[in-house]
Amino acid sequence: MATLLIVHHTPSPNCQALFEAVVSGATAPGIEGVRVERRAALAATASDVLAADAYLLGTPANLGYMSGALKHFFDQVYYPCLDTTRGRPFGYYVHGGNDVTGAVRGIEAITTGLGWRRAAEPVAVTGEPGKADMAACWELGATVAAGLMD
Repeated sequence: MATLLIVHHTPSPNCQALFEAVVSGATAPGIEGVRVERRAALAATASDVLAADAYLLGTPANLGYMSGALKHFFDQVYYPCLDTTRGRPFGYYVHGGNDVTGAVRGIEAITTGLGWRRAAEPVAVTGEPGKADMAACWELGATVAAGLMD
């Protein structure tokens, strides 16, 4: 069975809503043969990353960058996972009050360095998430998970 690892930092109700939409999409009834593992960014380990077949990342945009928690995750797993996880699919979502550009740029730079392959367009949300944002997060989860089905 394939494993999708969702690594997230959800300090706000808006981030929590987006996270729940991603999980709902990834665990939709049509998704079969995929185990979804959820880890808070500060708890996720290199072992979690090595054991997974694909990744979904979620973060708020804080002070123009991804959260410190997600950056810490990357700092912990980068070198232990660098060679083994090249080419693995991933997706991500970012929430910010008014600008997510720096967070997106940071995630893109690090995942490019890891050699991960983007499996879906990122979801970038500013302000309060609306129905379209929630649907985009659901689709993100479903798309990355469906890509793991045999």
